[in-house]
Amino acid sequence: MLLGCIGDDFTGSSDLANTLSKQGMKTVLYNGIPKNATDVTAEAAVVALKSRSISPKDAVGQSLLALDWLIEQGCEQFFFKYCSTFDSTREGNIGPVIDALAEALQVNQVLVCPAFPGAGRTVYQGHLFVNDRLLNESGMENHPLTPMTDPDIRRWLGYQTKNNVRHVASTDILAGSEAIKAALVREAKAGRHLVVLDALRDDDLMQIGEAANGLKLVTGGSGVALGLPENFRKRGAIMATPRSWAGQIGKAVVLSGSCSKATLGQIAAHSQNHPIFEIEAEQVLSGKLTPQDVAGWLLAADGTPLAYSSADPEVVKQNQAAFGREKTARAFEDFFANTAQLLVAGGIESIIVGGGETSGAVVEGLGLSAMEIGPEIAPGVPALRCNERLVIALKSGNFGGADFFAQAAAMLSQVQS
Repeated sequence: MLLGCIGDDFTGSSDLANTLSKQGMKTVLYNGIPKNATDVTAEAAVVALKSRSISPKDAVGQSLLALDWLIEQGCEQFFFKYCSTFDSTREGNIGPVIDALAEALQVNQVLVCPAFPGAGRTVYQGHLFVNDRLLNESGMENHPLTPMTDPDIRRWLGYQTKNNVRHVASTDILAGSEAIKAALVREAKAGRHLVVLDALRDDDLMQIGEAANGLKLVTGGSGVALGLPENFRKRGAIMATPRSWAGQIGKAVVLSGSCSKATLGQIAAHSQNHPIFEIEAEQVLSGKLTPQDVAGWLLAADGTPLAYSSADPEVVKQNQAAFGREKTARAFEDFFANTAQLLVAGGIESIIVGGGETSGAVVEGLGLSAMEIGPEIAPGVPALRCNERLVIALKSGNFGGADFFAQAAAMLSQVQS
């Protein structure tokens, strides 16, 4: 195994696995640290944790265990994947995890680049943009768990790390890989530190990837992993293997727990041609609505039915104030996990999930371990085969176009070679 990756949630990890697979690496996605036999022919492994919103101490502990496993597999380079909107609070765990991984690997310089231009995330002068908006004006400032109120990644990361935070600006990035390497050498004179890199285009990510050749630890959104496989290919370590895909014919259902603007728009668009069912917090927490109720409705509904807890950010805040943030989050995760179990028991073989936390809950609830990467549904969102009877699609809240859910249902039923 060549490249070992640690993701802080499941949708982001599937996004990363998709990126590496598209670039020709045989990639396996694992739900947590594998306990059983693994694919010895894999060139890249992505270990998906559920650590984005947990305490820094717990996130560090889980990430170091994943690193130990990846080292045992013989990996040469390591990648820590977090969201392309840098989801965290000022007290978040991205910085502590990077620090811990760097110390364990005995490296003094770590690249930090959350950019993913294909999904509208770019970094310019150290500031993170979502399309044409600064991060704190994109809707992420209203995230129920990790509200992002500052677009300056250097400053936000500075709150979290014990190391220096440096920066390589777009003037060096646009000049290509050799200029980037020179900039990294220049910044290395400051001692152990984390280096935030600007990136505006996929070509920037390819150049950053080339400059990262030989670096032990790289971190960022899945976008910056775009250029890493080429380094292995140039020395003949990997061979591109064409991907085939056989979907599942039959009904697909949608479960959505994301409150992002994109997901809210996707739900509205989906409701024009398919039945939808709103899952309200008060009903879940009081026990008036059960997973059996929702699963029964989804199994009986026509088309590609969708059940959602996605709500306007103000409604989410009111629910959190009334019931408690942690209690509300846990109740919904358990609710969706149990609903997914009932759907599979009822014969559903295609499930589409919206939202990182919801996706993690569904994957855990279904006891999924390793997944085959299928074709890309939308930038950052692959189809996944879990076993011979189940295919799924897991999307981060802001990913996908207005018709994503219908598009995903169609892809999950296709056969490609």
